Amino acid sequence: MTIVRGWDDHRAAVKTLLASYAEIPAGSPVRLAKKTSNLFRPRSATSAKGLDVSGLDGVIAIDAGNRTADVQGMCTYEHLVEATLPHGLIPLVVPQLRTITLGGAVTGLGIESTSFRNGLPHESVLEMDILTGAGEVVMARPARADDPGEHADLFASFPNSYGSLGYATRLRIELEPVSQLVRLRHVRFDDAAQMGKAIETVVESGEWEGERVDGLDGVAFEPGELYLTLARWSETSAGAPSDYTGADIYYRSIQQRTTDVLSMHDYLWRWDTDWFWCSGAFGLHNPRIRRLWPRRWRRSDVYHKLVGLDRRLGIVDRLDRRAGRPQRERVIQDVEVPVDRLPDFLDWFDEAVGMRPVWLCPLRLRGAGACWPSYPLEPGTTYVNAGFWGTVHVGDQAGEAPMNRAIEARVHELGGHKSLYSEAFYDRATFDRLYDGANLATVKQRYDPDDRLTSLYDKAVQRQ
Repeated sequence: MTIVRGWDDHRAAVKTLLASYAEIPAGSPVRLAKKTSNLFRPRSATSAKGLDVSGLDGVIAIDAGNRTADVQGMCTYEHLVEATLPHGLIPLVVPQLRTITLGGAVTGLGIESTSFRNGLPHESVLEMDILTGAGEVVMARPARADDPGEHADLFASFPNSYGSLGYATRLRIELEPVSQLVRLRHVRFDDAAQMGKAIETVVESGEWEGERVDGLDGVAFEPGELYLTLARWSETSAGAPSDYTGADIYYRSIQQRTTDVLSMHDYLWRWDTDWFWCSGAFGLHNPRIRRLWPRRWRRSDVYHKLVGLDRRLGIVDRLDRRAGRPQRERVIQDVEVPVDRLPDFLDWFDEAVGMRPVWLCPLRLRGAGACWPSYPLEPGTTYVNAGFWGTVHVGDQAGEAPMNRAIEARVHELGGHKSLYSEAFYDRATFDRLYDGANLATVKQRYDPDDRLTSLYDKAVQRQ
């Protein structure tokens, strides 16, 4: 159920947050007291006292007329959408997993099928309140031609900083109108070059074969079997919308159908029910097991907890050893490559890694002059996010992460970038070059002079 806090409750929650900051001993690191996470980066355990964000998980207010919402940083997109959909509105980008928080998607990176026209979640933020490492809450706004922007340096550097520059307590975001239904077309391509040309056509024109396209993503099942799913918001349907929360599985429908209709709600969470296709690791693609698995447990956060349990107990590793199988390396990454280099990346990926399916999501920065130094994509360039999540048997080298290191190197040879929600292995010089470490250090010094917040490099690479 959506949590509606209101302004008085929000101010009280911020007061509690600041009080918890004051209780952390001077010189001790500042972290969230948060039990759940959508990250796949291990980090060192700590028993230190953390920031109390328990009252910062709701929607403060929605201005339907101006199509904006004031939202607390720990509010999940599931609850945010529950609040906006009754107004016929959604955030400009709704990441595909329900429990991703708005603050997390902005300080990290979020992406979904509207990213080809709306960019990334941080690009629709109008202003945000940020708790800095110095223990102050400042309101940050973007710099514009007629307004230098208050704390504009923090605003611009915040995306992809993962808490190393502070934590958002409130974000004012833009919303867009949507319909009740979504019509889908699944278009097959025989090779990635053909798909890339189709992506460029849709991004430039907003259409495909004369029909408007509101959402765009795809799946590469095999080298000769790739699909783009073209979504169009619609008020009418010839039949009842499909339901992929029961026996049927959404990603399989892409291969089985050329057209489909979903409710807007189900479209937004179409990937969450089966965690894309990763629910198969728990047997949920077997109809008999699926019938016994309660629907309320068919959610990405449940699967994430099971993966975390396995990592703590080493269950799969023990089973592999018992069966004589080589040790696995976990390969869980999202990368962006320019659309014209997508065929090169997929050809290399098939030969070097051999993991399929691969999710494909086109994106282009929303602003022509956009500058986000901590994740410097080129304005005016179309990228394709490639997401792949699973394991590869590599043997005794698993601890050295050979596949992940090779992916990092290949992505940047192709002029791409890698999200940091999962493990990273860069040396410090390479990391600073790719994510503008000099700018991060300058902004961090201004807002965290006593170095209370863990640096981005230490979080992403050193696992602190």
